[in-house]
This record gives sequence, C-alpha cells and structure tokens, in this order.
Amino acid sequence: MLGAEFTVSRNQERRGPFFPILSTLVSALIASTVPACGYQFRVEGAGPTIGGASATSFKEPPPRLIIRTLINGSFEPNVETRYTNYLREEFSTGSGAQVVPESEAADLVLTGQILSVIVPTLSFSSTATLESRTEVVVLARVEDVRSRKVVWSQVVKGASEFFITRDLQFNRALQNRAIEQAGRFVAADLAARFLLQLETGALTKQASAPPPVSHEH
Repeated sequence: MLGAEFTVSRNQERRGPFFPILSTLVSALIASTVPACGYQFRVEGAGPTIGGASATSFKEPPPRLIIRTLINGSFEPNVETRYTNYLREEFSTGSGAQVVPESEAADLVLTGQILSVIVPTLSFSSTATLESRTEVVVLARVEDVRSRKVVWSQVVKGASEFFITRDLQFNRALQNRAIEQAGRFVAADLAARFLLQLETGALTKQASAPPPVSHEH
C-alpha cells in the first residue's frame, strides 16, 4: 500500500487538479474495504458447548446398583458365582450404573436366575459328534429400592460353539470354556440393554409410575 501511495504523489503534477479528487476517492475506497477482509468475532452469552448441551445443564449421578448372586435353575453345577461375577464386571463398565456391594446403600437391586444351560449338537458324522454349542438363558430383574417395584426385566440368551475331539477330558474343558463364553455374552448383552433403558429414562418412569387402580368392588 505504501508503494502505491508513493507512485500517486510522483504523478500529481502531470495529472492536473482532477487527480487529487481521484486520489481521495481511491483512498476512501481502500479504507472502507480493508477492514472487511479481516476476521471479526462477536460472542454474546455463554455460547455453545461440546455436545450441544447448554452451559447450565448437568448430568445426574449414576444410580447405585447391587447385583445379588444369581439363582442356578439349570443342571450345570457351580455356574451361578461365575455368571454373577461376569454381570458385575460388565455392569461396572458398560451399564451406566455404579455397582456397589450389598453392605452399602443403593438405588436399585438386580436379581436373576440361570434358567437353562444346554449343549446341543451342531454337526456329526455316522460315528461321532463333530461340533457342539452351549446355549444359556438368563433372567434378570431390577427393583427400585424405594418403591420396591420391578422397573426392568429381561430374558437373554447366549451361545458359544466348540469342536469335539477324541479326548473326553479335553472336550469337557472345551465345553466349560464355551459355557463361560456364553455367560460373558449374556452379561454384556444385559449391561447394554440396561444402559439403553437408563439413557431413555425408562427406569425412572417405571419407578415413579403410580400403582394400577383396582376396579374390584
């Protein structure tokens, strides 16, 4: 810009009295357009926040959840402790709830039952079984401590396949591993379903809903 102004002043004598007027107009035009080329920010109010929530909004604390040992209603022995531990692990990390021991105060209590554990055959030859699968069905219920209402109930199924070998002892180890894997699938599924109910507010609605009115006379 300084070079342009210097050139104009060197040629004023040859352009006559009209040039000062033209120079003034050009200078005014440049002065009016240069500020528009810059970035101007004007912020009023608190402004937006990440996620689109307002600056004054807050998130409620997670509900405190007790998970009691499952009841084993299947013919497979000693799986209730392992399945309960799987539930506590998955709900601690993926349910949106804070899992607490039974000795502490809680908002919700989860109870449940292992309904069945079966091992159907998937493939076989004329002489032996080649592949099997463990299928596990678990029922879970969540009760609100204050209202003593069942606010959530779910039945889920988990499955895991394994191949059959000629070693009977190794086959049993493979079956136990498949039973454990199916139990982990069940626990992860229940935690994900519980999180969905919690995020949509369905648990709170169930807990605060009035009891049904009886029309008996």
